[in-house]
Amino acid sequence: MRYTFKMLAMLALSFSFTTGFAQETPKEEDFFKMNKVMTPEGLILEVGGLVTLPNGDLGISTRRGDVYIVENPTSNRPYFRHFASGLHEILGLAYKDGALYCAQRGELTKLVDNNMDGKADVYETVYAWPLSGHYHEYSFGPKIATDGSFFVTGNVAFGDEMWYRGESRVPMRGWAMNITEDGKMQPWATGMRSPAGPAVIDGQFYYTDNQGDWVGSGAIWKVNKGDFIGHPAGLRWTGRSDSPVKLTEEYFRSKIDERRDVNAEGRAIKPENRVNENFKMLWEMKKDFPELRLPSVWLPYGILGISTSEPVKIPAGAFGPFEGQILVGDQGMSIISRIFFETVNGVEQGASFMFRSGFRSGVLRMAWGTDNSLFVGESNRGWGSAGDANEGLERLVYNPSKTPFEMKAVRAMPDGFEIEFTSPVDSKTANDLASYNVESYLYKYHPVYGSPPINKEALKIKGVKVSADGLRARLVVDNLRQYYIHTITVEGVRESNNATPLLHPIAYYTLNSIPNGDKLSMSEVSTKNSSNDKTVSAIPGGAKKPTIAGKVLSPSQNAPEMKSAAANTVVANSGKTVAPTYDQVKGLLTSYTCVACHNSTKKLVGPAFSEIAKRKYTAEKIVSLIHNPQPQNWPTYPTEMPPMPQVTKADGLKIAAYINSLAK
Repeated sequence: MRYTFKMLAMLALSFSFTTGFAQETPKEEDFFKMNKVMTPEGLILEVGGLVTLPNGDLGISTRRGDVYIVENPTSNRPYFRHFASGLHEILGLAYKDGALYCAQRGELTKLVDNNMDGKADVYETVYAWPLSGHYHEYSFGPKIATDGSFFVTGNVAFGDEMWYRGESRVPMRGWAMNITEDGKMQPWATGMRSPAGPAVIDGQFYYTDNQGDWVGSGAIWKVNKGDFIGHPAGLRWTGRSDSPVKLTEEYFRSKIDERRDVNAEGRAIKPENRVNENFKMLWEMKKDFPELRLPSVWLPYGILGISTSEPVKIPAGAFGPFEGQILVGDQGMSIISRIFFETVNGVEQGASFMFRSGFRSGVLRMAWGTDNSLFVGESNRGWGSAGDANEGLERLVYNPSKTPFEMKAVRAMPDGFEIEFTSPVDSKTANDLASYNVESYLYKYHPVYGSPPINKEALKIKGVKVSADGLRARLVVDNLRQYYIHTITVEGVRESNNATPLLHPIAYYTLNSIPNGDKLSMSEVSTKNSSNDKTVSAIPGGAKKPTIAGKVLSPSQNAPEMKSAAANTVVANSGKTVAPTYDQVKGLLTSYTCVACHNSTKKLVGPAFSEIAKRKYTAEKIVSLIHNPQPQNWPTYPTEMPPMPQVTKADGLKIAAYINSLAK
């Protein structure tokens, strides 16, 4: 399509509006400042475990097998003391009764400084488990249960010819183990793939997992003894006399196809996403697998992470309005997300939000300082991350003089959702249905690596009721879908008096159960919708609502539509079509989560777009590879790209045109 000069001018005005608005928008660093913890020259931490000791010192374990004690860790000159060495990839650290406990690859180890010289002189094996030697057999933990025992989780290995399929080659891979101090082990739960984030929160065992085979996206699970989480590899050991899980591999395979297909030569065929198929979803399998535990909250892939790591609870007095909520790290995207939990009809569920981005490496471990700052331990060796550094230790500090304007919580209602804000909202924008957008979707449950969002549906917002104090807005929403992720976008609501937008305007609510109770009457709600107004109306701050082709855009529409339209522009004086710039496709790259793994010029989780451009693929070929990636084309990247059939051909061609424009 050719755009007239008048249309280009209109687009320019629209972009001026969004650019000007962005300049006034508060940033994450205004409220949560990152401070790099100074480390001795030459020390490479690659943090695998963090724990705050009773005296305020910080214990650090590293993937290189060392343990350090950091004295005065919140000061400008912390002192690092080498406490232990020679251990095997320590991916967790805990403190109990004067001793440190760490999970090596093959054992839970107790470290004691008996002679009080500041170094461990006793390395005691509490319990050892077998190893096959596969590089992916990481072990995570320990976390201390209320009875003083320890939880440790074991990563699965992967196949030889079927390199993409998670395997439990030796006992307790894909399991959580409960281990007593005197070395007795009880299998606790299975169905785990890459359980990098074990945690004990308020006495309850939780864990996070990473997207992969059988796991559509990262999430956080509440885990009780005997639970099956969904990955079938660990079912190999449910025949043990001490297994609390009774589901067998044979019964699992009788109910769902593992797609162990071979070609005419008898070679394994890697499962790929099938666009038109009769797929299963995780919740649908509960009727066949009663012990199946669904995620409490999903962390949507490429948006709130790609390699979910440790969850921690925000203690009382920390991080302002968010105390008591959960923070979850992500190794691949170098971010921290925030989770609000609630229990509905006895079922745990809740909302996830972006919290803080921009860490220097992959966020793997977190621990609270005695001053209520958050220590963040980082690593990316062999895994890749959005952060530039290979390792890091940072401290996140809250600015108590400023309260971020955020969705503090989202709660499920019988007829929709109630949003609680951290400060009062402007009543005009909050009572306008155009300020909100809700859609729902979920993921497939299949042996393919990850899943595209499926069954995506825009939901009609029928009304909104704002509380008298301006702190809550209750949305009446049609067609709530149990078990689905509900994306709630609140781009149009402004803070009272100063027209400030939300710092993070999107919540992702996992609706495991729809509440009972009274529904709002339509006489109680506002049904005003300025997007239906044919006139160009004002928004707070005096700016005009943006338009394209004379159409007034709602706040939730303006950025993607404008960027998509801009991507089709041509040079007016030459009539030649030109490749879109990064700014012109940024909306597409963000909405399709491409920027979670790719950067224009540098290697992240996936190759840089400029490296892809050197392959000289046609635009059609790039679209084909977006829909059906070929990881063998990039053998040095450990994280496999999932199929993305949700990218339309038109949008894929725009992205491809931008990528190919980077060829030198």
